Amino acid sequence: MRVIALATFLALQCSLLTNTAAAQDEPEYKMEAGAGLGLVNYLGDFNGNLTKGLQPMAGIVAKYKANPRVAWSAMLNYGQLKGNSKHVNTYYPEYAGQDFSFTTKLTDFSLKFEYNFWPFGTGQEYYGAKPLTPFIALGAGLAFAKGDKTATAFQMPIGFGVKYKLQSRLNLTLEWMMHFSGSDNLDGVRDPYGIKSTELFKNTDCYQGLQLSLTYEFMEKCKTCHNDRE
Repeated sequence: MRVIALATFLALQCSLLTNTAAAQDEPEYKMEAGAGLGLVNYLGDFNGNLTKGLQPMAGIVAKYKANPRVAWSAMLNYGQLKGNSKHVNTYYPEYAGQDFSFTTKLTDFSLKFEYNFWPFGTGQEYYGAKPLTPFIALGAGLAFAKGDKTATAFQMPIGFGVKYKLQSRLNLTLEWMMHFSGSDNLDGVRDPYGIKSTELFKNTDCYQGLQLSLTYEFMEKCKTCHNDRE
């Protein structure tokens, strides 16, 4: 009986080691790139509603995957911002008795750090990886708004999302990001209260985006090099 038990134990260990080795032989990729579609809206002096004034947005994205939990992304988006004073209860001296509305074309560039709550992958190329994971993101970038006036601003995106692996090299990502800008001129109006502020994010315009993107992985990692498994 002891011989049978020992043989069974050794067989299980060999099977586990074989499966693990086979999994580690699956290719891993450093990069992914793709495109996305979504919605964006302006949040500022002339709109404080998260669901009001949503406009279409499209963009391209590239990511460097440091390991199954961490990625760095670069995203370029294009959309538009709209707002008006018709339904705003705040009193602005300059616009008393008249409605103000604006439309600006928005170009947004962001560099972001993404942290996955679970290791992200098929489970074949990395032991314990999951094909579905929530994540958080934080970054920095620039916003270019062009309407009756043109504004360029530093902006800081922060948000969260979900990643899902459709196939071994195809990823689907849904993310929501709030972009805090350092400008009060994305709507073409600076300091409508008549009170100037010298603080970076005080009384400035913001915008939010909800985007669904599809990316393709490429640039296989070197199997003989030290990598994130260690």
